[in-house]
Amino acid sequence: MNLIRGNLLPSARLWITTRPAAANQIPAQCVDMVTEVRGFTDTQKEEYFRKRFTNEEQTNIIISHIKRSRSLHIMCHIPVFCWITATVLEDVLKTTDRRQLPKTLTEMYIHFLVVQVKLKNIKYDGRSETDPHWSPETRKMIESLGKLAFEQLEKGNLIFYESDLTECGIDISSASVYSGVFTEVFKEERGLYQDKRFCFIHLSVQEFLAALHVHQTFTNTGVNLLSEEQTSVWSKLYKVKPVQLYQTAVDQALQSPNGHLDLFLRFLLGLSLQTNQSLLQSLVKPTGSSSKTNQKTAEYIKEKISENVSAERSINLFHCLNELEDGSLVDQIQQYLRSGRLSTELSPAQWSALAFILLSSEKDLDVFDLKEYSGSEEVLLRLLPVVKASNKALLSGCNLSETSCEALSSVLRSQSSSLTHLDLSNNDLKDSGAKFLSDGLKSPGCRLDTLRLSGCLITEEGCSSLVSALKSNPSHLRLLDLSYNHPGASGQELSALVEDSHWRLDAVRLDPAGVRWLKPGPWRHFCELTLDPNTANDWLRLSENNKKVERVKELQSYPDHQDRFEVFPQVMCSTGLTGRCYWEVQWSGLVYISVTYRGVRRKGDGDDGVFGGNHQSWSLVCCGDEYSVCHENKCTDLPPSSSSLSLLFSSSSSSGTVSVYVDCPAGSVSFYRVFSDKLIHLHTFKTTFTEPLFAGFGLYGPGSSVCLCDV
Repeated sequence: MNLIRGNLLPSARLWITTRPAAANQIPAQCVDMVTEVRGFTDTQKEEYFRKRFTNEEQTNIIISHIKRSRSLHIMCHIPVFCWITATVLEDVLKTTDRRQLPKTLTEMYIHFLVVQVKLKNIKYDGRSETDPHWSPETRKMIESLGKLAFEQLEKGNLIFYESDLTECGIDISSASVYSGVFTEVFKEERGLYQDKRFCFIHLSVQEFLAALHVHQTFTNTGVNLLSEEQTSVWSKLYKVKPVQLYQTAVDQALQSPNGHLDLFLRFLLGLSLQTNQSLLQSLVKPTGSSSKTNQKTAEYIKEKISENVSAERSINLFHCLNELEDGSLVDQIQQYLRSGRLSTELSPAQWSALAFILLSSEKDLDVFDLKEYSGSEEVLLRLLPVVKASNKALLSGCNLSETSCEALSSVLRSQSSSLTHLDLSNNDLKDSGAKFLSDGLKSPGCRLDTLRLSGCLITEEGCSSLVSALKSNPSHLRLLDLSYNHPGASGQELSALVEDSHWRLDAVRLDPAGVRWLKPGPWRHFCELTLDPNTANDWLRLSENNKKVERVKELQSYPDHQDRFEVFPQVMCSTGLTGRCYWEVQWSGLVYISVTYRGVRRKGDGDDGVFGGNHQSWSLVCCGDEYSVCHENKCTDLPPSSSSLSLLFSSSSSSGTVSVYVDCPAGSVSFYRVFSDKLIHLHTFKTTFTEPLFAGFGLYGPGSSVCLCDV
């Protein structure tokens, strides 16, 4: 640590190589530059296999097979796993047809072990490919390596020394033989002082052999190595059922602070299948476990998914279900997606299943928009792994709090995060949320280049945290949007960073700013609007202050004007809107509450002259307790669950109060029903606005009225 902090050899330059999990333990202020070695992209995966195989037909079969298998496709971002996969599939295609290619991770590693044993038999033992694989010597070798793998995995060790091998009953001469024979499984290296060190070719190989050791010990002796109270004596007195072993493994993996047992668990559950055990004949005794055991294990995993486990752990549990060949939860969600009936009332387990599907799809996760699924904090926390894998996360106006910021901070700190653009605008995050985000921005691994926090109730205190974070890690962020907040003096510090050539920050948006923007909810964007008499149809009467309009039976004597609606009983407001604006309207009768471009048609009686009947306007239609939305002459009735909350609202069914929130930069128009100080969301239109918007109203029922409210 003294070397890292510069207390020793202060002029020296250190290059530290480390796994991502350990990188976060280095203080951010001690890091000048981060180099990240990332895995294969989908394009690079395909490129690897095309270079690895010269036979194009064989290559296409392999690539197609990997894409169909979620687990294999995801794991292939690890270059070593691509090599393992290529080694296995090349061998399998020589002896079987493509229908028998391994589909799960466990199958793949079983085949990999068999391939290595066959190589040993041919190269070192002078045997043929058709000879039995598992000689007594080979079985002993696998058992010894499995014991070493498990005991060192429990301790979190990836590199082993002579003393570690001795504890597992492996003498040093045998270790050298193992590393010489199983060169693609077990390696021997020399340390700085010429001491012998050993490791497996990859951590996943160690995890597989560890799972194989636990499985073999249980089938041979009945001892559950994952239970502290288990001994051979205990196992004779109380016979442990296979399902208890698997449930213990699930519990321990979930309790692991760093997920070091996740892959081990997947392998152990995969080894419980009879089909996989048959691939290891003469090495593994059949457990005798039935499909009922696997079903009970799968149900136990589904119960855990429904509980309050982290999103990352939920994803691994779905991979476990995949190893058990149980895809019921995933199939359920895929049916919802195909039918277009994805409900916001999904269970926690179903939301986790959706995350698994999104992560497993062949499509690149470029943009994640939370509103496409459900704009809520609970759903965001379930879909957090999807955010981590996406380039852009659009989370504006989703009722998020500091809890979401704490979770997103972990995403920003993650070395494996792909996130470069994060939009959290119009959420009440406050200073506490800004501080959590600042913790993520400080991390050397943070790759974010755009952060939008417009309208998040952030004061000088929260902005000060952001300034500190940017000074700690100046390497990535280029745009910071803090408009509609109250940054105080910290705003000047942020502006100074833009001018300083030492920082990459290109732009900081601070205006508008001030105390008025610290009022929670869209109310803080209240705009005082007035009706434009020059647009009012002759069947409409305006109040003296141009705040109220009524549908009347007598024609009004308005002067001719090119902006007046000639046929339809409509009127527009006088102010064009280009930023964010909120207003409330009291209505009665049958009315259209709308936003429109100025160029909407005023003459003639075609449907495209009605608000919502063209591409230039967006409308909420209010009539009694029923609401619908219209755009481009297409109207959609809103379900009672969102519009007819009759127990909450007044008994009058012919009037009400509705609010409109327009966010022109974000391209959204949202309608709400107002009750006391609560806003009940009705609908949001998403588009791209190309010119200023105007509020507009259509009064189509006799005696209908609209009044612009003060807030």
